[in-house]
Amino acid sequence: MSELRETAMTSKAWPFEEARRLLKRYQKSPPEKGFVLFETGYGPSGLPHIGTFGEVARTTMVKRAFEALSDIPTKLICFSDDLDGMRKVPSNVPNPEALEAYLQQPLTSVPDPFGEYPSFGEHNNAMLRRFLDTFGFEYEFYSARDFYRSGQFDKILKRAVERYDDIMAIMLKSLREERQQTYSIFLPIHPETGRVLYVPMKKVCAETYTVTFDDEDGKEWTLPVTGGNVKLQWKPDFGARWAALGVDFEMYGKEHATNEKIYDAICRALGGRAPEHFSYELFLDENGQKISKSSGNGVSIDEWLTYAPTESLAYFMYQKPKTAKRMHFDVIPKAYDEYHQQLRAYPGQDLKAQLNNPVWHIHGGDVPESTLIVPFAMLLNLASVSGAEDKETLWGFIRRYAPEATAESHPDLDKAAGFAVRYFNDFVKPTRKHRAPTEQEREALEALKFALEAYDGPVEDEALQSVVYSIGRERFDPMRGWFTALYEVLLGASQGPRFGGFIALYGVPETIALIDKALAGDLA
Repeated sequence: MSELRETAMTSKAWPFEEARRLLKRYQKSPPEKGFVLFETGYGPSGLPHIGTFGEVARTTMVKRAFEALSDIPTKLICFSDDLDGMRKVPSNVPNPEALEAYLQQPLTSVPDPFGEYPSFGEHNNAMLRRFLDTFGFEYEFYSARDFYRSGQFDKILKRAVERYDDIMAIMLKSLREERQQTYSIFLPIHPETGRVLYVPMKKVCAETYTVTFDDEDGKEWTLPVTGGNVKLQWKPDFGARWAALGVDFEMYGKEHATNEKIYDAICRALGGRAPEHFSYELFLDENGQKISKSSGNGVSIDEWLTYAPTESLAYFMYQKPKTAKRMHFDVIPKAYDEYHQQLRAYPGQDLKAQLNNPVWHIHGGDVPESTLIVPFAMLLNLASVSGAEDKETLWGFIRRYAPEATAESHPDLDKAAGFAVRYFNDFVKPTRKHRAPTEQEREALEALKFALEAYDGPVEDEALQSVVYSIGRERFDPMRGWFTALYEVLLGASQGPRFGGFIALYGVPETIALIDKALAGDLA
């Protein structure tokens, strides 16, 4: 056994814990299909949101961990339920009123409000695939419409007819009495209106594999369950998909956790083996509300990528997946900097620590070197005091701070400078608020100004931090009050970087001039 595999077998990183659980599934014999199948589902009822990316990213992390533990081949399927009926019109699309006439039609039958694709479902599928491709995920994309219509699902649909009573018994136990009266696992698609119908079945025939029902106007229809004429209700569809494809691992949000036993039972009733599961906590917006595709609250995929690279988003997704996390714009700088802290730590770690480092899981063991020599938070503060409108303004300071750095030699730093200017102008600038110093703070700022004017040491982070610290130590207890004053009075922010590092980057004369402005009341 290789050292990597041996170390991975005891790693406490959650992807390895999940991968070991999955490995036990095939201890006695390898999978008949020749590979271990990971699946992630996508409901394209609205534009793809960040939780969708998180699900694929986390599933990929478990997949990579499994590949480190085993030689069994793996495959990841991204399955879009685009045959689902549109229950409500999303509020965040152009001309939403134009879609009202298509309610309850499959998303792949609803016109694309953006005018780019044959249908709304295909538009949303394309948005998802575009991002997954940009990030470099290895996956196969499955469309429910194609899956139902192509015949790939026919065998399981016929089995669902044959075992209709068994599957209905599983479902009815979970439903209220009034819902039981009209429930069916099959949802016929009306041959004329194209609507997905929620109607009871009058007959389910195992000899002809057809269902008979009355539509909303009382007209009787008989349709074959094959060929895309009928789809399964979402809970039976979950289990049936597992049985049809032979899914070995699927993760989903905690809202699905209560239905896990139902999905498993249906999968087994259809002759399949239930997969391993992982239930993650939900993402919340700034108000603590669940992020929703249709309402468009929270941060979108494209919005995150406007202000930070994809790796920082993957880092955010890796952290504590079983803890609910607030997903708002203010989490981006912290994720950005912590990701690069982990990158810098990685080369000096032993193998055990490396396998516990999030960057191993983000990059599948092929971890790049960080060239971000100035933290993102520091760049934000630099953008703030310099009023930067473009990244070249920041590079003027960076070149003096690190003369050897160029955009070519430090691409992470160059990207971060561009992101910082954008983030500052969109989020920091509109809410920035300087305050006037108190008498105690004014005296300390004057002392700092005099110390900097007399300073003739190296323009380096630690040396300048010592100057800042010595001024505060004589005047503030606890010291936090001093640093809070520096941030709020000079930077117009509630928190910030190590101030010695900021002075080294911004410049000693520039910092003296900034203090003068604050003391003269020109900032507040």
